[in-house]
Amino acid sequence: MLVRFKSTATETITLFGDVATELLKLMGASGKVPGALDPADVPDALQRLEAAIENVKTLTHETAAPAAVNEDSAADDDEQENQPPPVSIVTRAIPLISLLKRAAAADAEVMWEKG
Repeated sequence: MLVRFKSTATETITLFGDVATELLKLMGASGKVPGALDPADVPDALQRLEAAIENVKTLTHETAAPAAVNEDSAADDDEQENQPPPVSIVTRAIPLISLLKRAAAADAEVMWEKG
């Protein structure tokens, strides 16, 4: 599933459903699709999302540990080396944070729906 976020103040952005749901919950929404924020609620949602993302950044830097050495995983290492690194929620939040900032500045609503 894809989720489209839109506002009269910005362009539409599309996120994967699981990522969109996680970001919606981080910004204080229920995570249900479809949904919307009134213009008065956008700044609070933006603040919550930015705070949650900063918290994720802090936690991932503090708890990151080197991988354990395991001689049995030589074949797995070759497969993992060819895989691109996963995109973090911090990176995936950037377009939504930008949309929320512009919507807040324009005193506009934000809506999301299945896309």
